Amino acid sequence: MLAAPVNPSDINMIQGNYGLLPKLPAVGGNEGVGQVVAVGSSVTGVKPGDWVIPANAGLGTWRTEAVFSEEALISVPSDIPLQSAATLGVNPCTAYRMLMDFERLRPGDSVIQNASNSGVGQAVIQIAAALGLRTINVVRDRPDIQKLTDRLKSLGAHHVVTEEELRKLEMKNFFKDVPQPQLALNCVGGKSSTELLRHLAPGGTMVTYGGMAKQPVIASVSLLIFKDLKLRGFWLSQWKKDHSPDQFKELILTLCDLIHRGQLAAPACSEVPLQDYQRALEASMQPFMSSKQILTM
Repeated sequence: MLAAPVNPSDINMIQGNYGLLPKLPAVGGNEGVGQVVAVGSSVTGVKPGDWVIPANAGLGTWRTEAVFSEEALISVPSDIPLQSAATLGVNPCTAYRMLMDFERLRPGDSVIQNASNSGVGQAVIQIAAALGLRTINVVRDRPDIQKLTDRLKSLGAHHVVTEEELRKLEMKNFFKDVPQPQLALNCVGGKSSTELLRHLAPGGTMVTYGGMAKQPVIASVSLLIFKDLKLRGFWLSQWKKDHSPDQFKELILTLCDLIHRGQLAAPACSEVPLQDYQRALEASMQPFMSSKQILTM
């Protein structure tokens, strides 16, 4: 293994409250990049020196070395940045599929999302920009809000608003100049998701892929009846079950193409040596954490 991030889903898995739980004893970590050192005599798909990422969750990437079947791995180009390779298999895949699979979006359409500073959020901003879509990015207010706004705009964000601003009446004027979004991406739940629904265009869809607030999604009856809004969920592991390994490989190569073109960069990362894993785990669970913890081997 070369590097492996600490994602919220990794923590959820350890806590035992995730949709996929490995048999114990298990190794943590669902994502990362490794380099092939040696292969068995009948292996044809990978060769020594290749960079590889897990094909599925539950592989256990927080370790220095491992023996896997070739079916458990997908080759990635070794000329992309290490942090990009290490964070390629979960968040950018989720972002891309949510933008492509729920609404037929055209260049100039807008998308609204919360948790815009998350790994998925940063990928959504960049992939949407590459597709010609406008993003309305909701974040929690914080002391360094201008610094965060500038960083998200440097990634391609069109608009950055706080949760508090989203609740104000002035947002009505905002949508006179900006097309109402057909698609909302929700990683928070609770009041935040209710606000996203309020600003969706009639017939629009809100896709929930996380629940950081640990509160239910509450949708008013009137929004469902009079605006005919759709509530959907997305889980990458389920998408993989519904699609072939080749389709997942195609998705990975599409994202690698965006990386090569300079249209998709890794989220802000802090590299931590594997032996300091406790520091990385503690840091990853802090509020307003703007940097993804990456364990380096």
